[in-house]
Amino acid sequence: MRTVIRTGSHEGSSLDYIIKLTSGFSPTVGIILGTGLGGLVKDLMIDHMLDYKQIPHFPVSTVESHHGNLIFGKISGKSAVIMQGRFHYYEDYSHEEVTYPVRIMKRLGVRTLIVSNACGGLNPIYEKADLMIMRDHINFHYDTPLKNFRFSSYNKCLYNKELVSLAEKTALANGINVRKGVYLSLHGPTLETRAEYRMVRKFGADAVGMSTIPEATVAANLGIRTLGLSIITDMGLPDNLKPAVLAEILESAAIAEPKMTLLTEKVIEKLVE
Repeated sequence: MRTVIRTGSHEGSSLDYIIKLTSGFSPTVGIILGTGLGGLVKDLMIDHMLDYKQIPHFPVSTVESHHGNLIFGKISGKSAVIMQGRFHYYEDYSHEEVTYPVRIMKRLGVRTLIVSNACGGLNPIYEKADLMIMRDHINFHYDTPLKNFRFSSYNKCLYNKELVSLAEKTALANGINVRKGVYLSLHGPTLETRAEYRMVRKFGADAVGMSTIPEATVAANLGIRTLGLSIITDMGLPDNLKPAVLAEILESAAIAEPKMTLLTEKVIEKLVE
């Protein structure tokens, strides 16, 4: 039986280990990479790479397409820490465990978080391999990782308006076509039925996935400016629904990855710290 992480009780030992192994590396930017979005690492000037398994009390990703590395280095002139592989509620982790790395990022000095995901498109004008900037979200996890936070900060817009605007302007300046929409997250790991796709679309969602919201929620409530970016890897149109195949999802992510990488790098370049 694995040890359940209790928020706050193990952060100190995780932090001490990371600081020791990275010689006190102090990142200002945090990035969480979703399915098929590992290309960003190729452009990173890596100083340190820690396997999640090395870090005391750190969760470990169990999803096939997710690596498990915490990477420290320079990107677009900024010091960054990148999660190459994230955790999901359906992996039998609590929301406190899923968001544990975000708390560590905050204590390392991260002030801006870019969180990415691969998701299904619900808006009929979207297409596979489109990029979407998250302007808001709908939480269907029916739980919150905010047990230790005050209520007052949760009802605000979690996605920083200045960062959303910066991402839009940056995409336009670099010829990158982007959508801007609402992301809805369900528990997973099963995909939605036709009826469920209809339901979540009627709720106002443009895309649906199984991640991101817990991390973004905690980050925003810790005072970290947060930007959410999605790749539309398949379409959840109930009247034209096709079986989701992992290979095709990864193919769509691979097509979109250069655009996502360019957008992320250019946004980071323009960040005012």
